[in-house]
Amino acid sequence: MKRLLKWLGLTIGALLVVLIVAAIGIYVIAGQRLNRTYSFTTPALVIPTDEAAIARGKHLVETVSECTGCHAADFSGRAFWEDGMMGYLYSANLTSGAGGIGATYSDEDWIRVFIHGVNKDGRPLVLMPSHHYRNYSDEDLAAMIAYLKTQPPVDSVHPAPKLGPLSRTLLTLGALPPLPAERIDHDAPRPSAPAEGPTADYGAYLVQVAACAECHGDALAGGQADPNEPAGANLTPGGRLGDWTQDDFFNTIRTGVRPDGTTLHEFMPWYKYRDMSDTELEAIWHYLESLEALPSAL
Repeated sequence: MKRLLKWLGLTIGALLVVLIVAAIGIYVIAGQRLNRTYSFTTPALVIPTDEAAIARGKHLVETVSECTGCHAADFSGRAFWEDGMMGYLYSANLTSGAGGIGATYSDEDWIRVFIHGVNKDGRPLVLMPSHHYRNYSDEDLAAMIAYLKTQPPVDSVHPAPKLGPLSRTLLTLGALPPLPAERIDHDAPRPSAPAEGPTADYGAYLVQVAACAECHGDALAGGQADPNEPAGANLTPGGRLGDWTQDDFFNTIRTGVRPDGTTLHEFMPWYKYRDMSDTELEAIWHYLESLEALPSAL
């Protein structure tokens, strides 16, 4: 009996050592990824100041990319995680008020955020979908930065981000998506934007920069950005859109009500997308109907 207890104690002790070593390894690996410093040469963009460009930037920021969903209506930022296990993560205050990045970020810093997914110090951002936003044309990106720089200051100081043991474990094991900076080929040339018009090519551009794949999956056949969030629908002709007409699509985005009378979940920001122009919605429709009909991923 004593021998059995001895072996049992040794086994438990060994398991505890393994768990401690694994925990330390996860913490170190995640920390190395989160604290890595990137260095890039940014493209030389001229940030416009004219009303037309700022109006274009407002449309892209508030409607197409729906930045207010993460950064709040006044761009002061908000909490994503406030949990001991997941950690503490807040979207940035984009204004020039206390705690805001607008007071200290140069044009080059803004550009690095959008196309490289790193902050002013070159460290990777956690949830910023820069791997999608880097596909914005130079002109559109410059217009967005111009608009953001016009925002009135809002004092909103957030704690520094701190990932907890659970989020570090999920990140290390691949259960959370890679950091945006890790998903980007930083040496690859950014694609040029197609001409604006009711075409599938322009629709593909809008779907990319609107980051639709974050919720609907890389193939747009359905996905889920987070286990606590509703699943994104299959947007290919293999899903319910295969039975829709262009008018059905327009009406759904404009009203939030599907052709069968059911309502879109509020997590789908149709109430922002409804401000897209007819040209933009038609372009998106033509792109979606051009996709291969795939079975729903979820």
